[in-house]
Amino acid sequence: MKKNTLVMLGGFIIAGAIVFLLMAATPGSSGVELTLKELLATQDQHKDDFVTVEGLLIEKTIKWNPDKIQLKFDVKDNHGNVMHVIYHGTKPDNFSEGVITILQGAPTKRNTFDAESVKTRCPSKYEGKDMKNYDPEKHKQLLDKPVNEK
Repeated sequence: MKKNTLVMLGGFIIAGAIVFLLMAATPGSSGVELTLKELLATQDQHKDDFVTVEGLLIEKTIKWNPDKIQLKFDVKDNHGNVMHVIYHGTKPDNFSEGVITILQGAPTKRNTFDAESVKTRCPSKYEGKDMKNYDPEKHKQLLDKPVNEK
């Protein structure tokens, strides 16, 4: 083979490897965004998917194990759907009742979600600085939409 052909072949192999590594390193870009209701109804179809879902934290269900760095809790939506969550990582700072949790990971067994990432957001951040301006209806509407839909 000519030297130019070998150089071009090597370049294509390296470019292909870089594209493969970028796709493998960013699972969120190929993930699925679902509401809690949709996920619970179709969780068998999404076992191999990287899923983003959100729900309201149920504070009385929080179980923090600092030895294993494991957090277990339940989330709910305004339709009465509840899902158990298992997360191996540090507990978010503002982890309290009424906080909207944004979860990324995959469903495992029935009504259980193995989270790779747990983020929280307080609805008051979007409503105004004063809790007297808090609108619970707007809070409920947020839970009926996928995470990136506005």
